[in-house]
Amino acid sequence: MFGTPLAWVLARTEIPGRSLLRGLVLLPMVLPPVVGGVALLSAFSRRSLIGTWLFDAFGLQLTFTTAGAIVAETFVAMPFFVITVEGALRGMDQRFEQVAGTLGAGRVTVFRRVTLPLIAPSLAAGTVLAWARALGEFGATITFAGNVAGRTRTLPLAVYLQLEGDRDSAIALSLVLLAVSLVVLVALRDRWLARA
Repeated sequence: MFGTPLAWVLARTEIPGRSLLRGLVLLPMVLPPVVGGVALLSAFSRRSLIGTWLFDAFGLQLTFTTAGAIVAETFVAMPFFVITVEGALRGMDQRFEQVAGTLGAGRVTVFRRVTLPLIAPSLAAGTVLAWARALGEFGATITFAGNVAGRTRTLPLAVYLQLEGDRDSAIALSLVLLAVSLVVLVALRDRWLARA
């Protein structure tokens, strides 16, 4: 929902500040996750300007909620999607879009019927990469959403808790995360190498 328009803006427009926008979008890739969680707390806590407005206007509180966990994981994982789709948009032959335009298709129709099908493999790959990154997120999630059983506890948080008590459960959960990560990498590797 956010990643595709961002990738399109970064790949296809010449807006002022595009480099800064790209830097902000990709920042979570290099930012320590806990620092990202602190940034989210600063932006969306009930004491912040945005957080106060969200609560007053919509009754929405993001901190220490399931929605907060989703926001934290999206913040950390979205760059993987954006960079994948931006690369596809930059590498795509734009003549197909131009031909569709000359045949009378509007911009929305060209995007929906020409662009999206051509970048569909990258959309899928970016989605899987972002999902896999979100699945393994720890620092931003625990800092922004907490570790509330049944609401914000994710697999990495459960592994962390199990290490103190039931190491066998921690190892089992870790193996699940390891297997999922390996499956994602193996499945996408052939797709990447086939295009090279």
